[in-house]
Amino acid sequence: MVLESIFNPPRSQKHPFLMFLAGAGYATLAIVLSLWIFEDQASMVFVFLTSLAMVPLMYHTLNFEERRDIIAPTKSIVHNHAPALTVYLMMFLGCSFAFTLWYTVLPPESAGTLFQVQAKTITSLNQHITGNITQTALLSKIFLNNTKVLIFCILFSFLYGAGAIFILTWNASVIGAAAGNFIRTNMAQFADAIGFHKIAAYLYVASLSILRYAVHGIPEIFSYIIAALAGGILSMAIVRHDMGTKEFENVLLDVSDLVLLSVLVLFIAGIIEVFVTPTLF
Repeated sequence: MVLESIFNPPRSQKHPFLMFLAGAGYATLAIVLSLWIFEDQASMVFVFLTSLAMVPLMYHTLNFEERRDIIAPTKSIVHNHAPALTVYLMMFLGCSFAFTLWYTVLPPESAGTLFQVQAKTITSLNQHITGNITQTALLSKIFLNNTKVLIFCILFSFLYGAGAIFILTWNASVIGAAAGNFIRTNMAQFADAIGFHKIAAYLYVASLSILRYAVHGIPEIFSYIIAALAGGILSMAIVRHDMGTKEFENVLLDVSDLVLLSVLVLFIAGIIEVFVTPTLF
């Protein structure tokens, strides 16, 4: 596989920004192929193709991280897994950036076809949080909904190895649709601007859109990434070790710490989404 041979875990962890470019490149290639070959089903096909391109690196990264737990079990989880978490996060950000860019620059008809399912998902989520509801109740709803996604990340990663990458890519596509729609909607008020002012307007709205979703979106997705890493490491450990060994106990302890950390980060992301983001935007 051509894409598989480009990156490996040590190289990707030394050059995390390249993983941002890789994520954007994988997403762009997937969008082109899905619109070209599977236009009517493009909404899900481009998510699948983007995930498929990432699977080899994600699988080898999980294998690499499980070995690291065996070699250095006494070191902290931050020290052990920070490079891998950075790789995951940068690839996700690259995908989100590409999805947002293509939603913004494509003709409305093409963007509507490409992000049809994502748009329905956004509408459904908005309907569940509208109405007379207190901030505490809203936080509870958001946290419980996000916890379901986190559990799916653990299960998919545990059952399919790198399977959680599909959940992460799907979330990136939803964020890309939401951010792109925000840019399109707010650019209407600058329609009469010309020259430099028009360029400045685009930059302003694009930056505002990115910040609006990044403030709570990055910690939320980071929690999913931590959970996905935990599930994948556990999956690798079960395949490669006897249940009663000391090495497996070390891996299990590390996985437990990762899951607890992911829940904590997810709760913080929910607090930011409910109390901080509405205040800023």
